[in-house]
Amino acid sequence: MEINNYKTIVRESEGYYKEKGSKFIAIAFHVETEDDINEARANIKTKYFDARHHCYAYRINPENEQSRSSDDGEPSGTAGKPILNQLLSFELTNTLIIVVRYFGGTKLGVSGLILAYKSATRDAIENNKIVKKFITSEVELRFEYPLMNLVMKVIKDEKIRIIDQDFDTNCKINIELKKNKKKIIINKFEKIRGVSIT
Repeated sequence: MEINNYKTIVRESEGYYKEKGSKFIAIAFHVETEDDINEARANIKTKYFDARHHCYAYRINPENEQSRSSDDGEPSGTAGKPILNQLLSFELTNTLIIVVRYFGGTKLGVSGLILAYKSATRDAIENNKIVKKFITSEVELRFEYPLMNLVMKVIKDEKIRIIDQDFDTNCKINIELKKNKKKIIINKFEKIRGVSIT
């Protein structure tokens, strides 16, 4: 099935869970690339340098999904997976959640850890705002000045977002097209003789 849109979060947010003296602080980030993820992880490691564990999970690139999770020293499957499962259950992409744990001296056991990481993650997500975004691509239109009205009419009728425009000698407009409407709209521009599309 072709993906035309996806859900993500809009900002950084925190979640919290406490059990038997152990504190779990979840931080949620909107991320687009591996670089964003690495930067966020480095910042959290610096900020919470004295925490015993920095567990995380992420999902990026809705069209060609990449996902990963890490238990960072917790028993296998007790941290990274519950974090990732929350991302899946909220259907979030381009999202990273890091859960920092301060050990309280009492072991929580496998089920206790899973519940703690899941609860802190859910809290961080619920303290954020989930939005639906469309997958888009950028298209460049080039044309002679007399065609301006015809081109602008399509842009206005289809409520297309203009990224950049330059009307120096020839006209050049960069527009953003939603994936699910791209073919139809390009077809409309192709019907205007003299418009080149890249």
